Amino acid sequence: MLDSLKITRRQSEIRQQLAGLVGKDAPSEDETRSMESLDAEYRTNETRFRAALISEDEERKEAGAELETRSEKEWNEIMAGFEMRQVALSLDEGRALSGQTAEIVTELRSQGGYRGIPVPYAALETRAGETIASGTPDPIATRPLIERLFPASVAAQMGVQMINIGTGAQETPVTTSAITAGWQATETGNVPGPSAYTTLDRPLKPDNTLGIQMRITRKTLLQSGSALEQAIRRDMNGAMAQEMDRAIFNGSGTNGEPTGVFTGAAAWGIEETDLSAAATWAAIRSQVVAFMTANAATGPSAVRLLIRPEVWDTMDGAYITGTAVTEWDRLKAAVGSISMSHNALPDPALPAGGVGGDPLESKALLTTSAGGVAPVFVGLWGAVDLIRDPYSDAQSGGLRLTALSTMDTTISRAVQTRVLTGIQ
Repeated sequence: MLDSLKITRRQSEIRQQLAGLVGKDAPSEDETRSMESLDAEYRTNETRFRAALISEDEERKEAGAELETRSEKEWNEIMAGFEMRQVALSLDEGRALSGQTAEIVTELRSQGGYRGIPVPYAALETRAGETIASGTPDPIATRPLIERLFPASVAAQMGVQMINIGTGAQETPVTTSAITAGWQATETGNVPGPSAYTTLDRPLKPDNTLGIQMRITRKTLLQSGSALEQAIRRDMNGAMAQEMDRAIFNGSGTNGEPTGVFTGAAAWGIEETDLSAAATWAAIRSQVVAFMTANAATGPSAVRLLIRPEVWDTMDGAYITGTAVTEWDRLKAAVGSISMSHNALPDPALPAGGVGGDPLESKALLTTSAGGVAPVFVGLWGAVDLIRDPYSDAQSGGLRLTALSTMDTTISRAVQTRVLTGIQ
């Protein structure tokens, strides 16, 4: 216990004793001496209390710094204890959940309705230090699983902000009014009149649900053992990241898909520029200048660029006349971040009305984070809802899992995003 707290409690005890003695009309000599000694002790404790506060100030600062990060540490420790293997066995055999896995599932159920077993998104992360156990060499050694290849996620690289929503929809107001400053023209004149402050709502609605289905055979359950947990987590994580990346940037907005940035560019007011030529630093530089004149970026280092690998191939082979410098070298030296993806961007295609001899055209995306506001928002509702189908694979003893995740996409300010088309 801190010394200051001990002194505070002692002062309270002294006040209670003094209150009882002072109320007597004719105190005895012993009571009078007791009052004097208590009064002296009280004054001494006041000095000790101030000294204790000074000496404990540094300890309080260190404790405060620890408290600021304690919640995040505790959350990471709880998520590290979540076992996907328990979920799989519960759905397959009806085994009861236990430990931190049971606590997390109970908490998620209290926040929303799930038909199956809710799985938090954090449990799908590939945790540092995870390994896959080797098989027992009797009679055959089952080595670590060789997993599928998924494209690397580019949403975070392009500054997309993920928002976790419990229930309901969410709106983000964006200022659209054009308030201008003006000078008083004459000594008695008025400054320019008031302008209306207007906003535009950017809604996120739980209308789009992504589903992932898995068939786990009886052989897999018996053969993989403890490695099954890590394999399922990585496979679900990779499949979800792949499809979410595609939907965030290239979702059609129909057939249950959210509207992607490229598809919704016109409706959201995002500027689209048709290059109708091979990509060059000069063409992209003009878009960076547009970011700067719109107060969205302070320079090219604040701009993120997303292109297809074919565009890099073309730019890296285009040399500046009389030099050994390529267009790619100039672009890479100026732009803050460049990401390549064949998954988030549509495939190169012939231009509208083009013929077989025309060059294929691709698209690119430029974004910037202005004032700490991300260019694109992705809403994720609740947690992953993991459901078992108890009938389809019953005859073979297999396990069929369905993972459901609800999400939606919107942008913040249209001036923080620009689309390039017609890149040959």
